[in-house]
Amino acid sequence: MADIWDVIHSQRACRAFRDDDVDDATIARVLDAATFAPSAENRQPWIFVVVRDPASRKAIGEINQKAWAAGARAYSEARLTPKLLADVEAGVTGGVSAAPIIIVVCADGSAAHEATFGSSLFPAVQNLLLAATAIGLGSALTTLPTTFGDELRTLLALPGHVHPLAVIPLGWPAKRLGPPRRVPFADKTYRDRYGQDWEKGKGIR
Repeated sequence: MADIWDVIHSQRACRAFRDDDVDDATIARVLDAATFAPSAENRQPWIFVVVRDPASRKAIGEINQKAWAAGARAYSEARLTPKLLADVEAGVTGGVSAAPIIIVVCADGSAAHEATFGSSLFPAVQNLLLAATAIGLGSALTTLPTTFGDELRTLLALPGHVHPLAVIPLGWPAKRLGPPRRVPFADKTYRDRYGQDWEKGKGIR
């Protein structure tokens, strides 16, 4: 079994996938992990739609591209390095829909209040991503297609009380993924109050 700390430190977005299938038993493992996340009042309002159908995956990719062209690219262009922008764009314009599996994570409005959707669903998404990494699968989290939530709802035949919140491409990585780049936690952490360094002895900035 993979060490949890190794998994946490190696989990990163994958936007290019091999054509190899992912069997149902493997998908079941990551979905099972997702359901062991905490949720508000333990309501467990998650619903997972596992999309294998090529036409549906293509349609999700087209929704993704529409959202990218409608303003997401312009927003990202000013914020991302050229290399990262190219990587994200490659994922948006083909990588996501090329994944053999796309999991659409939805919130069941009949099971929980809308105000708790985020706090209930995204811990489950994180569990799913970590479980995928532990198995060796590549995955990524995007909310871009949910910009056109009504189109997703129609495509997946979601009833009105089921709300798509996240889209996760899943598959075997096309290439080895290096470690994620992260700012040290101490650079983002304060002791007792904002402005006081986490590391003792440095005083107030």
